Amino acid sequence: MVEFLLNNRLVKTHAAASTTLLDFIRYDENLRGTKIGCREGDCGACTVLIGSLKEGQTAYMSATSCLTPLPNVHGKHVVTVEGLNLPNKLNRAQQLMVDCSGTQCGFCTPGFVNSLCGYALNATAPDLKGVISAIDGNICRCTGYKSIERAAGQLSEALLQKDHNQPLEWLVNNEFLPDYFLGVQDQLSAIQSHNLPQGGAVPIGGGTDIYVQKHDSVHEIDLDYLFDKPALNGITFNGDSCTLQSAVTVTELMEHPVLLEAIPNWYAFLKLLSSTPIRNIATIAGNLANASPIGDFTILLMALKAKLTLTNREHATRQIELKDFYLGYKTLDKQPDEIISAITFELPKNNKFNFEKVCKRQYLDIASVNTAFQFSVNGNTITEANGAIGGVGPIPKFLSQTCEFLANKEINAANIRQAEGILQIEIAPISDARGTIAYKRLLARQLFFAHFITLFPETIQMHDLL
Repeated sequence: MVEFLLNNRLVKTHAAASTTLLDFIRYDENLRGTKIGCREGDCGACTVLIGSLKEGQTAYMSATSCLTPLPNVHGKHVVTVEGLNLPNKLNRAQQLMVDCSGTQCGFCTPGFVNSLCGYALNATAPDLKGVISAIDGNICRCTGYKSIERAAGQLSEALLQKDHNQPLEWLVNNEFLPDYFLGVQDQLSAIQSHNLPQGGAVPIGGGTDIYVQKHDSVHEIDLDYLFDKPALNGITFNGDSCTLQSAVTVTELMEHPVLLEAIPNWYAFLKLLSSTPIRNIATIAGNLANASPIGDFTILLMALKAKLTLTNREHATRQIELKDFYLGYKTLDKQPDEIISAITFELPKNNKFNFEKVCKRQYLDIASVNTAFQFSVNGNTITEANGAIGGVGPIPKFLSQTCEFLANKEINAANIRQAEGILQIEIAPISDARGTIAYKRLLARQLFFAHFITLFPETIQMHDLL
């Protein structure tokens, strides 16, 4: 049985564990404000808020309910747009959408309102950039966005007065939230934890892959729910070695203070990965096990020389380098009863690291080509290079020949151009829906050069390479 708070009431259900939160909300609970749009996590029409008890406080995040397995909200607070209504009036986010003409057909509006209220709950230093970022997973086909941006901007201005000593009380008193939110923490504390369905044949984390790939057949799959298992959550450090447990989400990585300090532009790199509601629920192991040839985290972690720990049902473990994990298209060096239990890599504290990605739109899109490089440098000499590229073949590719050539080479235009020639021989791209062979080769060249222009601007300029 899954037990959680849905808006202001307790829900206990024996619905099939593979049910999505979206379907349960709409069809079992008849809350139709949560819309069915793409069912792939792209449009944001199904966005809800999910609150979890963390360190004695209730922490809220936005999430795409179309990709959220029902067991993943056990013991949590799920908020739909109906659960944000005040008695006989609109809340502040809803009213601002009206005042700024932020809604036309209205289909996307509940998702925007949920994301804006989530921002109100979480914002500690509200500003326009932050509130716009909070709605990066919500798409509108009518307004052109400027009216919604005006509403979001006025919301962030109102939040400048937020009382950070009693934030929830302030939000209720200032009509951002209904008053039942004040009792949610006690209600969540009273929910008894119990073992949810586990031990199934197919592991599932945040659901952002399997519910897209196998939406029509997922109800027939014996699933093993891993998202909230304590042993699979957490980020730890041993010196410069970082270990990610497999159910860590992209948002947790994106916001971790140690990673933000150790890897320049870390936040900007991860901002290119999907959208806020997806990053909040997508797990790192799921991104790797998806085996997509253009998986962004795969390319990032290959360049960081990551190693995977694989654990089977008898709890036996083995370790493998990520670059050796992909054997062919969607084929992994992994046994059927193994899961990725941890990912380990060294922080590039004294190295140069960069990630580049090209896609049809800057955010919320799948890469045409993506690439990452890490360089160890002594003076003007590269002592070691580690790089990877995606989107040019059936698997994510570690650029072993290119990296071997770059080792112990001076950083100059001639060496970089020669290395790019080796890269072109090494990648053997294929034409697909995201580009022709010629286009992939062009992107590979431009992105390879971009690493050096970005990381060594005092030495390498664009005109030196093109």
